[in-house]
Amino acid sequence: MLFSAAAPPGGRRRNYLNESRQDPNPPQRTRRWIAKDRDNLTVISEFFLLGFQGSQYLRNVLFFQFLILFGATICGNLLIIVLVSTSKILHTPMYFFISQLSLSDILLTTNITPKMLHILLNNGGAITFTGCLTQFYFFGFTLNFVCFLLPAMSYDRYVAVCNPLRYISIMRSVFCIQLVALCWMMGFVGSLILTVPSSQFHYCGANIDHLYCDIVPLLKLACSNAFIVQIELYVIGSPFIFSQILIVVVFYTCIVLAVLRISTSTGRQKAFSTCSSHLIVVFIFYWTIVIVYVFPIKGQTSTISKVVSLLYTVFTPLMNPIIYSLRNKDIKKAVQQTLRKH
Repeated sequence: MLFSAAAPPGGRRRNYLNESRQDPNPPQRTRRWIAKDRDNLTVISEFFLLGFQGSQYLRNVLFFQFLILFGATICGNLLIIVLVSTSKILHTPMYFFISQLSLSDILLTTNITPKMLHILLNNGGAITFTGCLTQFYFFGFTLNFVCFLLPAMSYDRYVAVCNPLRYISIMRSVFCIQLVALCWMMGFVGSLILTVPSSQFHYCGANIDHLYCDIVPLLKLACSNAFIVQIELYVIGSPFIFSQILIVVVFYTCIVLAVLRISTSTGRQKAFSTCSSHLIVVFIFYWTIVIVYVFPIKGQTSTISKVVSLLYTVFTPLMNPIIYSLRNKDIKKAVQQTLRKH
């Protein structure tokens, strides 16, 4: 009465239930019956991440590309954190928020990419049940944190542009620390809400057709009734994401209206330049999140889903320091001052 923990890609897996041999992909009727007869079902202790199934040459090319991107992401975000910590001209609320975004990008990248590189190199890879849920938890933790941080950064830009005379009194250091701490706490709680129910599921299979452990591929393997998690994901999660987007849109609408009232073109250009980088980051992040979790592309294959997921797990953490560095005079100045010192 045992489900095999993992199987090699393309291989067959044997499921034994009541000493009868079942098909590796049991029909829906059998899956429902298995979910009811939990006493005869052994919990799966290991999953197998399939990753990209293709030629060894293609996977080797992807491996070296992702390895370079991983190194560049870590170095770029560490550079932002070090500069904000050591350079006095960057000791402002905006750069404090940017350093926290870089910290979350490092956490996300180190949680996802090393295992992904192992999967590419070995045409798949096993991960323990506990390891899978741990990866899923920290993945959700960082995503939820960013969902709360981006509106906070929008509020910072709103106060700077629309109420500049009161900016220092409103965006005090204590207030900014409390705001970031609240974002981290909400990320912790939000991820916990999905991780705990997922750990209680019984799973009918062990092969996860994805690059890492995420809620959508896990739900596809669940034999148990996943209605509660689906409610949390679609009924609660979707309004939550759109509410964050709405907050950002409201703040930036006010910013645009305020900038248009500036009489000089130089003043308008300076005001827009402080917000354009943040808008690019917001658009890339929320666009990919909505496509994957809220409105999946119709007829979306597993390969398309994997490629889209790479946008916010690999490319967005890399793009954030590039966008803020290339479009920000203060960071360029801080880099120059640091190079002169050494």
